[in-house]
Amino acid sequence: MRILVTGGAGYIGSHTCVELLARGDAVTVIDNLSNSREESLRRVEGLTGREVDFHRVDLLDRPGLDRVMAIAQPESVIHFAGLKAVGESVREPLRYHQNNVAGTLHLVEAMAAIGCRRLVFSSSATVYGHGAPPLREAAPLGATNPYGKTKWIIEEICRDLAASDPAWRIALLRYFNPVGAHPSGQIGEDPQGLPNNLMPYVLQVAVGRLPHLNVFGTDWPTPDGTGIRDYLHVVDLARGHLAAVDHLDRLAGCVAINLGTGRGTSVLELVSGVERASGKRVPWQPSSRRSGDVAVSFADPTLAKELLGWTAELGLDAMCSDAWRWQVGNPRGFAAAP
Repeated sequence: MRILVTGGAGYIGSHTCVELLARGDAVTVIDNLSNSREESLRRVEGLTGREVDFHRVDLLDRPGLDRVMAIAQPESVIHFAGLKAVGESVREPLRYHQNNVAGTLHLVEAMAAIGCRRLVFSSSATVYGHGAPPLREAAPLGATNPYGKTKWIIEEICRDLAASDPAWRIALLRYFNPVGAHPSGQIGEDPQGLPNNLMPYVLQVAVGRLPHLNVFGTDWPTPDGTGIRDYLHVVDLARGHLAAVDHLDRLAGCVAINLGTGRGTSVLELVSGVERASGKRVPWQPSSRRSGDVAVSFADPTLAKELLGWTAELGLDAMCSDAWRWQVGNPRGFAAAP
């Protein structure tokens, strides 16, 4: 199948490209490299022995996007591209709406222009806001920050689009906390600047780049007092996107589907997992709770199994050991690559 991947040089996108190429799909990647590096795609090619058709194009560049669409003629699109830092979105909400929402409008318009109406969209559990776990797809939505609101708005755009034209088949994949790396250690999460997510922060403490971890709240109503989240191995997540592409024709219009393990892991449990994998101590210190945080959040992934035949297979130890292999082999991420 010919598949176009927006944001394909990024963390989740690159792992998804590996899985697509490994099974024989023809992959075209669009990425503006604002939060990623082309080196990740060179490593994807090295891992698979197959070529990625890469185009450095911004989704806000409609003429450039149309040119790529005309060349690639994709049968399906997997849409990862977007700004994704919660704190930054609070400071720069207009930038997030312009990039994420307007960029998606350009994408679906360009798809329709060539007759491609099969889309897998990278949504997020942030659309649930403060919902009580286990979070099901029918739970009330209520994003609490501009980043989450852009995901919510895009979901609504996709629903309206599918309602207006029954030829559209759209899967909205709401996933929880992607972690880990490819087992080869060749690709992984490479945050630009100070990490916003827990796992890369813990890894950078373990490898000596950061002095300690701040744990935001040790008095939550959980067994060890720290927040609990649904951590999902990025390889499992990538395979979930392949399952969604393969099942698009069986979906009725536009469907939201959770991708998660259905199990919660606390901050300190994840820290212990990294310590086991690395043999290093991860110093941490308690800090005050962050505004908007919740004690516990995890998915009900039942629908993914029913509709896509997908379940998460890799546990916490694999998440931590694969992430550590990536970190110790690439202590400065892709930036140090020749």
